[in-house]
Amino acid sequence: MSVQFVAYIDEAGDEGFGKLKAEASSAQSKWLVLGGILVRSNIDKNLPEWRDDIMSKFPNKKNRDIHFRHLNHAQKVVASEYLSNKQFGICCVCSNKITLLDSSQSVKIFKQKGYLYNYLTRYLLERLTWAVRDFANRTTQSTELRIVFSRRSGTDYQSMREYLILMRDGRERIRPIRSIDWTVFSPDNIKVENHSRWAGLQLADVVTSATAAGLEPNIFGNYEPRYATAFAKRFISRQRSILDCGLTLIPQIGKSPLDAQQRDFINGLCEKWQAPGP
Repeated sequence: MSVQFVAYIDEAGDEGFGKLKAEASSAQSKWLVLGGILVRSNIDKNLPEWRDDIMSKFPNKKNRDIHFRHLNHAQKVVASEYLSNKQFGICCVCSNKITLLDSSQSVKIFKQKGYLYNYLTRYLLERLTWAVRDFANRTTQSTELRIVFSRRSGTDYQSMREYLILMRDGRERIRPIRSIDWTVFSPDNIKVENHSRWAGLQLADVVTSATAAGLEPNIFGNYEPRYATAFAKRFISRQRSILDCGLTLIPQIGKSPLDAQQRDFINGLCEKWQAPGP
């Protein structure tokens, strides 16, 4: 019998480019982060309890589902710290959209609706399937991955599924250097659900938005690394590193124009992950 894994996927930021360089609060996000949580099926049943535990700490909240952006700072800290010792993995792919403006060709491509989202989806699925396959290799058990996306308006999930099938069947014009591991995942194992009805999607919102907060400046130009640093040990890894696995930057850290605070955030995540302890 195969071991079942489930990944719940959400995003933080947007795909817009029109006001990307603006400093006003109405400007579009400088980063798009696509990420989520990876759990074994026997842990999946615990997610509603985790969500309810978090919400029970906020007795004055009328809604019983978690939207990270609607929490205040103290509540975001509590939610992040609560998840720090839970049994799940985190994988986030973070696109520095500013760098896409350097090429008119890139702007032309990624201004098309859904292109950047689907591009990051590919990176994310590569890394999630690597993690599941590595588990299979370590345990000599067969494995299978299911994906649950948080529904977003305007996203054509059927086209995404068809493109994944094209990739799986090797019909791309240019073969990628890396690929999704099709031995553990099928495009048929994708679901799209509403955020409000699935605890896993709400927890995916927490980890994805928390990670984005360490990279995306607020209206005052400041960052908040504390949220994601709280659950740094939950990021999945490869060859004893979370970079280019649980935490993937596009472009890579050496090519991305990061400021000192953003670099400190990334280095802090890596150091916290490597530190001894639970």
